Amino acid sequence: MAKRLYEAANAPKGCTAGAASAYPGAAMDQSPTLAEIQHQSVTFPGGLTLDCGRRLLEVTVAYRTYGTLNAAKSNAILLCHALTLDQYAAEQNPVTGKPGWWDIMVGPGKPIDTERYFVICSNVLGGCMGTTGPRSPNDDGSGQPHSGQPWGTEFPQVTVPDMVRAQKLLIDHLGISRLFAVIGGSMGGMQVLAWAALYPAQVFAAVPVATASYHSAQNIAFHEIGRQAIAADPYFYAGRYWSEGVRPERGLAVARMTAHITYVSEEALARKFGRKLQNAEGLSALGDQFAVESYLQYQGSSFVQRFDANSYLTITRAMDLFDLAADHNGVLSAAFKGTKTRFLLVSFSSDWLFPTAQSRAIARALNHVAANVSFVEVQSDKGHDAFLLDEPDFHHTLRGFLAGCAEHAGLV
Repeated sequence: MAKRLYEAANAPKGCTAGAASAYPGAAMDQSPTLAEIQHQSVTFPGGLTLDCGRRLLEVTVAYRTYGTLNAAKSNAILLCHALTLDQYAAEQNPVTGKPGWWDIMVGPGKPIDTERYFVICSNVLGGCMGTTGPRSPNDDGSGQPHSGQPWGTEFPQVTVPDMVRAQKLLIDHLGISRLFAVIGGSMGGMQVLAWAALYPAQVFAAVPVATASYHSAQNIAFHEIGRQAIAADPYFYAGRYWSEGVRPERGLAVARMTAHITYVSEEALARKFGRKLQNAEGLSALGDQFAVESYLQYQGSSFVQRFDANSYLTITRAMDLFDLAADHNGVLSAAFKGTKTRFLLVSFSSDWLFPTAQSRAIARALNHVAANVSFVEVQSDKGHDAFLLDEPDFHHTLRGFLAGCAEHAGLV
């Protein structure tokens, strides 16, 4: 694994600026996106050795918690967030002002009931919301004081297992010897699988949602379009855009627009927008012609206010590198050999980014090692993002699974 990642991390980067026109608001001082926000965090001076062979001399993990940890420290649930989300799962996000990304699921009386469970959510390694990542001060491994300059594209390539190892530092810091459950969707689901493979004795229940044991060629292709859009932005400056006081907003917006298309189904787009015109009286070749175009442009412009381009490059590559079977000599079931963890696998019928067949493959691997596994395909026409939306069948399923696990774990 280390050799494979070293070669990938040191491959030539396509960071030459292209000829795109200036994107409105490209100057960093025109947006609050990169304003300093004090995140709840803990720093580990012992650092972390990464799969690529590099070592971070210290690691900071930003996190939020909801609910109360019981005296036995046995009721903790770790939420693993998806690609562009963060630790603010069930409260107002300090950058966007919007509700938490899983506010519909986490809280008193909700499926992940904070009157019963202690819920933890941390920003992933490589992120841009307080955890060590490309925006962090560069530590070149010399042991000398930080230069004060961000890592940028020099930040070492991280993997999904690296993200999990950073989370493990936090869980140990909180004095929790075993997590009651680890839950996550999409890239968060990859983290759940990595937790179950790396630390099976410390995970009582695992819920990978709308995910897979590897990133498909099609998904890698979509990510590469986004990365190339960022690299081609004239404000990218080979990843050192902060030194010029700008951001590659046009490229990052295009990356978000491209990715967002994969998060929704054709049925959902047709139901919401169809071929409805946004501005029928003033059509132009580059103007807003269809409502769906305006929607995508909004998704792109709002995204650049809350996310860092170098983090996007880092985290998308981490997803692309994820291949749990490859890390176990090509045998997926070997990742779970001897596991006592209880699993709930959830897919959505209209999810073409992580289709049901990929969840079934994980279920077969778990069955092969006689693991305790349940599998549910939720009928939904909302696409991949269904796990973030109001899907009563999914909510009832998760609530029931956690209740059953709580009974077996002796939680009162």
